[in-house]
Amino acid sequence: MRVVIVEYAGDFRVTVRRLLTTGQENYYAQRYSIEAVASLVPLCASVIVVNCLTETAYDEVLENGVRAIGAGYTGPFDEKELVPIVAALQPDRLILRTPNLPLLKWAIAKRVRCIAIMADSFQQSGLRNKIRNLRWSWIFNHRTIEWIFNHGLSSCRSLKAIGVRPGKIVPWDWPALITPSGNAKTLSSERPHTLLYVGIVISAKGIGDVLQAIAKLKQEGLLVRLRVIGGGEVAAFSEMATALSIQDRVEFVGKLAHEKVLEEMKAADLMVVPSRHEYGEGFPMTIYETLCSRTPLIASDHPMFRSNLTHMEDSWIFPAGDVEALADGIRKLLSDRELYALLSRNSAETWKRLQLPVKFAEAMHRWIADGPQDREWFSENTLARL
Repeated sequence: MRVVIVEYAGDFRVTVRRLLTTGQENYYAQRYSIEAVASLVPLCASVIVVNCLTETAYDEVLENGVRAIGAGYTGPFDEKELVPIVAALQPDRLILRTPNLPLLKWAIAKRVRCIAIMADSFQQSGLRNKIRNLRWSWIFNHRTIEWIFNHGLSSCRSLKAIGVRPGKIVPWDWPALITPSGNAKTLSSERPHTLLYVGIVISAKGIGDVLQAIAKLKQEGLLVRLRVIGGGEVAAFSEMATALSIQDRVEFVGKLAHEKVLEEMKAADLMVVPSRHEYGEGFPMTIYETLCSRTPLIASDHPMFRSNLTHMEDSWIFPAGDVEALADGIRKLLSDRELYALLSRNSAETWKRLQLPVKFAEAMHRWIADGPQDREWFSENTLARL
């Protein structure tokens, strides 16, 4: 059996070799995900990972037995260009880690058994999105596409909302490699307080809104320091911070090893996840990790967050893109010690409630095994049964 796994970002070859040499993870469950793919090697004739975004094009068998192919794209590309790359590999099974319409159509035409394991939401507003969603629902409902896994319940419900049959949708999650630890936090009396953002630095993730909120609070005399961890359009937003005269309050840290990020989360006074609605969030691991850190969370009302978080119980929710409301949330949590302690105290229970039984590695193994008990297990864990 030849299994092909298509990834959009993240260079599999680079990650495997970094883990072998340094052991350093860049994000949650990175080692787990690599080992999950490698664990398929003894079960199959070949396991091939195709990465879209890589610094160079390459094709080689790695130390763990996985054949890694880098497509060599360094920016946006035509998704149709992946079809001949995958077709040349002649897969018996295809696993898509990113929604790709041309590849799904190809799999249907060639009757290649396929599943998608994603972390994506599907926006429903606007004529263009509605037309696109009709195509997605038809493709996902086709019998060749056997199961659609999406990360978290909210993203799965977004699939149901566009017309995908709930009996094909399986909510999945990473294993609980970290759990809520320690006691609930209390607000420190030390100044300035630290607000932490972790994620890609782009406008749709709301980082510009955070900078404007910091500027507003500075005008009011409230000392808040912002630390930004992650890559992206750092130079542009650094210039924005300077234009807002808050360069002394903002530090762009860049990318850090995952263990360092967790330390930063625990040390921060507040975490902020300000994603705008146009950003196709699933349910980011940053939120799970924040809940584990017990640091109170300020999050936007992104559709993927609203059904998982509760305003003033486990987080402070503000309308995405509303700078005044974001500033108000920061101001409120840094002045109300009881509310601050409540959000921290409730974080552990919220984390526990969000856990799901289907994990990434088991999902792939059961699909490869394909026994009657495996198919029944999938059916029992679909959105239709929840």
